[in-house]
Amino acid sequence: MRGRRTGRLAAAALVSGLVAASVLTGAGAAAADEAPQSQGGATATIDGLKTYGEAVIHTDTGDQQVPAGLFEMSVEGGGTLQTYCIDIHNPTQKDAKYQETPWSGTSLGTNKNAGKIRWILQNSYPQVNDLAALAQRAGAKGLTEQDAAAGTQVAIWRYSDGADVDAADPQAERLANYLTKSAHALAEPSASLTLDPPAVSGHPGERLGPVTVHTNARAVTVSAPADAATSGVRITDKTGKVVTSAENGSQLFFDVPEDAAGDPSRPSSNGGGTAELTVQASTTVPVGRAFASESRSQTQILAGSSESTVSATATAAWAETGPIPALSARKNCAKGGVDIAASNPGDEPFTFKLLGFEHTIPAGASRTVTIPLQEDQAYGFTIAGPNGLAQRFTGVLDCKTQSSAGGDSAQTLTEPSPATVGGTAGGTNLAATGGSSTTPLIAGVAIGLVVIGGGALLLLRKQETPTAD
Repeated sequence: MRGRRTGRLAAAALVSGLVAASVLTGAGAAAADEAPQSQGGATATIDGLKTYGEAVIHTDTGDQQVPAGLFEMSVEGGGTLQTYCIDIHNPTQKDAKYQETPWSGTSLGTNKNAGKIRWILQNSYPQVNDLAALAQRAGAKGLTEQDAAAGTQVAIWRYSDGADVDAADPQAERLANYLTKSAHALAEPSASLTLDPPAVSGHPGERLGPVTVHTNARAVTVSAPADAATSGVRITDKTGKVVTSAENGSQLFFDVPEDAAGDPSRPSSNGGGTAELTVQASTTVPVGRAFASESRSQTQILAGSSESTVSATATAAWAETGPIPALSARKNCAKGGVDIAASNPGDEPFTFKLLGFEHTIPAGASRTVTIPLQEDQAYGFTIAGPNGLAQRFTGVLDCKTQSSAGGDSAQTLTEPSPATVGGTAGGTNLAATGGSSTTPLIAGVAIGLVVIGGGALLLLRKQETPTAD
């Protein structure tokens, strides 16, 4: 396990170098647009394990006692989240940033028991804060907040990681057994805020879209493109009326004038340009939403939310002639890779290559291309197009818990546990990160570079090059 964990840290450390080493072909001097795989929602920084008891994990090499309970996160823009871990054998990185993520982009996407985890969250602490009533249902006595948090976390671990784990306190264990036996599958909750699709394209003189708002907030504010005064692009409804607020189900359009100015850093021969809109709201994030970190910090699942700031963005590209691609990316754990969604409402095909395979999006068509990746693989690739378009996607594929990824998971717990390194009882308990021991491995990890016809692909490889679908 030590080698696997260090390899994960090495992969994460190389992401920054991977981004800096971007190679573009056919894009002139244009800079790549960074596009992490975010579908919108809340962004938060983990503050630590706050309310917890103890649990015992049983392995072939012995038993290990570890803290088990509720983490807290601070939301960017305001708000607080409470979460449980769904990745028991992976360390929590100090001050890691997390993004609200669909189940399909985490280990929950391939976990047949994901719906039972949501049931546990809905029917235990802190959603049920009447501890006497919870104790009565579970056949327990005198549950404290620490017992309730520990018992809930233990029940979740049994389904998220398939762990053989018990709560150390007898009352917490009764709660864990009650939750485990009673759980039944619930559907994945909707995102707090997302825009669909996140990218559109078309011709100047048209309204590009629609981009549909999906949210549980009562209303969202809509911000026009930063360069709207120069480009003339407005955000409107389908009738052409400028909008500054929207609600769930609203359709937004980029109203692009015929003489819209393009990005001056992108020389264009066919009247091309790009714009971005942002929507923001204050709402409670639905219980059961997953939170993932590009730093490979252990995946979390939401147990409670204060009123929190959430946001989402969408982009538009336009050109008078030729291909006009709209590109977006989403992690797909069921297929073990990243889905690149590309549409082309232009009058010529859009062709690009990834991993040596050529993909063509005919005029007026859409395609989804899956880029297969190895587990824990850091990636960064750029797809270049007309008008100096160079859209870059980066991240780390994190689809498996340690037990499902293979290896001796018990060995994890012979070191300080993911929740306890550097912490003391009642304090912030986070695993230490980094360390000089990773340096030789970082030097030994290969960076694979594949130059492609319509752009460039840069992938951090572990042992072998994945093959395309």
